[in-house]
Amino acid sequence: MITLCHINDIEEGTSKGFEIGNKYVFAVKKDAQMYLYYNYCPHLGTPLEWQEDRFLDSDGALIQCSTHGALFLIETGQCILGPCKGKSLRAIPFVMGNGFMMVDEEYVARLGRI
Repeated sequence: MITLCHINDIEEGTSKGFEIGNKYVFAVKKDAQMYLYYNYCPHLGTPLEWQEDRFLDSDGALIQCSTHGALFLIETGQCILGPCKGKSLRAIPFVMGNGFMMVDEEYVARLGRI
């Protein structure tokens, strides 16, 4: 397991990207809950952010793909609007310990091949 961040490193209603090896993931904090996804749009396979650590729409209510504007629910990763409607982002399993978000580095290394 590797540590990505402390829960307090991400402000409520914001997101943050991380590189693990050569794979990219991002975390979102909403209603004091943490969510972690593979940074890979199910439509074209492009990264989602439009600027560093900017994965959310202007209201901070949905995850937004910078390429085609697809919108995803933060809680489930399901696309509700855009060319990949009905598909979902890949959620990354994680554990919280003493306020730190930790992931299995080997699981992340296999992304794209799972």
